[in-house]
Amino acid sequence: MRELIENAGVFAWPLGLCSILAAVIIIERLFALRRSRIIPRHYEQAFTQGEIPEVGDSGSVAGRILEYFHQGKLDAEQLKAYTRLQVTHMERGLFILEIIVSAAPLLGLLGTVTGLVTVFSQISPETGLPDPAAFVTGVSLALTTTILGLSIAIPSLAFNSYLNRRVDTYEAQLEVGVERLIGAMKDAKRRP
Repeated sequence: MRELIENAGVFAWPLGLCSILAAVIIIERLFALRRSRIIPRHYEQAFTQGEIPEVGDSGSVAGRILEYFHQGKLDAEQLKAYTRLQVTHMERGLFILEIIVSAAPLLGLLGTVTGLVTVFSQISPETGLPDPAAFVTGVSLALTTTILGLSIAIPSLAFNSYLNRRVDTYEAQLEVGVERLIGAMKDAKRRP
């Protein structure tokens, strides 16, 4: 591993930063998007059965939405807007992961081109062959940065897709709950 980093030259720093950022975001989002933090089972069951649960767990997204609902007179649009705000919080940091998915292979490609330029700039006019040391250094840089860029981008892409899918699933479940709450608000307005 140390040899890979040494062979990447100056590109090891931005690729290392991409790697660290991706790991931190993935771990943090996996922790933050646990079911208990978004929509605990008892809320999901209550919404599925058409019940409106009382406020209890304000540490979860569904709990905060219920707390907002029970605060006072709201209309459906205010409740939907608050839910969209909560969904936006669930997506926090995922845009950085998307940038890493794009930037890491491009940094690898930049290292590849730099390595090839190093090889071709050291061609001797007399022999028409590159200097052996420059050739080895340039090819090493080209291959190493490509490997590092792709090895960062591929897992980041997989986790980004997984986390976005998880957010979409939770968003759909929260929308069901919000529709139940809106239905309860309409029923309450109809009663004398």
